[in-house]
Amino acid sequence: MTTVFLGLGSNLGDRQAALASAVAGLQAGGVTILRSSSVYETQPVGLADQPWFLNLVVKGETDLDPDALLDLVGRIESDLGRTRAVRWGPRTVDIDILLYGAETITTDRLRIPHPELASRRFALEPLVEIQPDLVLPDERTARSLLEALGSGTEVRRLGAVQ
Repeated sequence: MTTVFLGLGSNLGDRQAALASAVAGLQAGGVTILRSSSVYETQPVGLADQPWFLNLVVKGETDLDPDALLDLVGRIESDLGRTRAVRWGPRTVDIDILLYGAETITTDRLRIPHPELASRRFALEPLVEIQPDLVLPDERTARSLLEALGSGTEVRRLGAVQ
């Protein structure tokens, strides 16, 4: 079993329900959820003129290889109505593979750790919440990345996913 960290977000429709459905889809698809962060309401990044997101991070274990996990994530997003019309645009659900064990993976389809993790407060805050001592494959800590961000994108902790 490989430990994985996945970031989930939603800013269209019933955001809480979309996150809960995505977590359920991960579990049904072969990811055992070990921990889930609080839900955070976050300011959009990249395209500011859109609704705020709800985000969370889950820690899980899986026997799926990275490509199979990416396929599962894509199916869940599609099943929950995700369309990719605009880069960084609104979405019913988004699931990012943040970390896959201690591996560094670079292929045409996949980059792990997630290439934008170090700049995403909406991923780092919940990641640090559930694994405060997490060390990334490059030996930086999630906490040090979060502290290096300083002020910027607004992120508000709301509570558990419903």
